[in-house]
Amino acid sequence: MPKKSNLHRRDFLRMSGAGATVLASGVWSELAAAESTSANEKLNMACVGTANRAAADINGVVSENIVALCDVDKNYLDRAKTRFPDARTYADYREMIDKEADKIDAVTVGTADHNHAPASIRAIRAGKHVYCEKPLTHTVQESRIVAEAAKKHGVATQLGTQIHAGENYRRVVEVIQSGAIGDVTEVHVWVGKAWGGGERPEGGQEPPATLDWDLWLGPAPVRPFWPGIYHPGQWRRWWDFGQGTLGDMACHYMDLPFWALKLRHPISCEAEGPEVHPETCPMGLTVHYEFPERDGLPPVRFTWSDGNRIPKTVAGERVPGSGVMFIGSEGKMFANYGSYKLFPTEKFAGFEPPEPSIPPSIGHHAEWVKACKDGSPTTCNFDYSGALTEAVLLGNVAYRTGEKLVWDAKNLNATNCAAADKYISKEYRAGWEVA
Repeated sequence: MPKKSNLHRRDFLRMSGAGATVLASGVWSELAAAESTSANEKLNMACVGTANRAAADINGVVSENIVALCDVDKNYLDRAKTRFPDARTYADYREMIDKEADKIDAVTVGTADHNHAPASIRAIRAGKHVYCEKPLTHTVQESRIVAEAAKKHGVATQLGTQIHAGENYRRVVEVIQSGAIGDVTEVHVWVGKAWGGGERPEGGQEPPATLDWDLWLGPAPVRPFWPGIYHPGQWRRWWDFGQGTLGDMACHYMDLPFWALKLRHPISCEAEGPEVHPETCPMGLTVHYEFPERDGLPPVRFTWSDGNRIPKTVAGERVPGSGVMFIGSEGKMFANYGSYKLFPTEKFAGFEPPEPSIPPSIGHHAEWVKACKDGSPTTCNFDYSGALTEAVLLGNVAYRTGEKLVWDAKNLNATNCAAADKYISKEYRAGWEVA
């Protein structure tokens, strides 16, 4: 009778999710014989956050076993518990991840931005696969730490830039990479949202009994609760918790040129906007990046605009309130989530796009679930999306310093501006550290 292996199902999932080279070692056959784990076996999921985007993430993985739920708002948590009555419930994600470590395979993170990195890093260091909402983190340094930890621990990861799974983005990437508009040396990205403005209220109020305000603050400095000012929907406008419109939307819209043009780290970054407010993000911002040559592709000048600073025309073309414009040596392309258009229209009137070469997505969450089980790649893993998030958040660093930053990506350092350091990283309340 064959000897039963002591390798646990979760060890199998962790090793396969890491793409471990177990075929050569013989361990694979031992695992397969012992547990008969297959792509059809369900993962045990723990979910940090249960409402709004977090609820969408739960819906995205509902095919699996939802075994643990965490939310600082009891009203949200009770609602989720009604849907998943067998799930264990927590208010503190640190406690959930620690107590559930031997029971869970993967974690979804759908909190306010300032809790993304503390929750994700704790799960990763426990050997759990992680799906995290965008932006990946609250600071540039956190993105590097989280991405490097994911690589070290060999877990499957995915950033919540779900539009990446859409067919239009795939077609845009194929057209750009086919050379249809020539060498792309300039990109404009703009979004008409405006997460910013406002003054910090004086004093405070008692939080409702159903909200654990201290846990909601997490790593952020302590401040009094005010209804409707921070939780549940306004935290994005405050530096302590969010990163304004840039943090909210750039990972979606900048993702497209990052993918199409194989961008990674800029070499400089500067920003224009209103006078910097110590508490809240700007109502409009313009950020200029310079990206170097890479893989034989030319340098790229990259401009982001948001809020009340978005353009009405780009490269001579009238544009709507949000989108991307690629400017190449042979033409231009406008793109948004669902469509694209080439300019000059006369030149491209009979344009035949290249045959599709990027396979359809099985679904953004489904892609991650599959990766957790069999080690297949995800398109928005933390290596790719970590670099994207670094570039996004660097725009706010440049804005808050008022300097054009000469960026040393390898060392996460603005070589000409020591003042940038306090925005590249941050201090944490004890017990919530990321480093």
